[in-house]
Amino acid sequence: QVQLVESGGGSVQAGGSLRLSCAASGSVYRSNCMGWFRQAPGKEREGVAGIASGGRTSYADSVSGRFTISKDNAKNVLYLQMNSLKPEDTAMYYCAADREVDTIATMMRRRLFRYWGQGTQVTVSS
Repeated sequence: QVQLVESGGGSVQAGGSLRLSCAASGSVYRSNCMGWFRQAPGKEREGVAGIASGGRTSYADSVSGRFTISKDNAKNVLYLQMNSLKPEDTAMYYCAADREVDTIATMMRRRLFRYWGQGTQVTVSS
């Protein structure tokens, strides 16, 4: 079992920045990959950014160049640095983790994660 707790959400104006954190505990292994997903009201949950155990990253086209995913293996913390935020980035953001069973791009596209956090709200006003 892996427990995930997100933090760092909030309200910001368009063009601003936020950094999300996800603290992992429990059976956390170096072979795990992790990702950030988001879900806006009335929309499906979508992948935002993922990072493989070896460090390879994958980003949704909508956030590429604005968001950066990283992790601190020593602290078991996943980060999402979000810059140049837009109103359409408004959503509940979720952290996810699991054993790496495919490429990070495939895991993000197919949401191949068993462990999820409770989410942190990000609201971007225009």
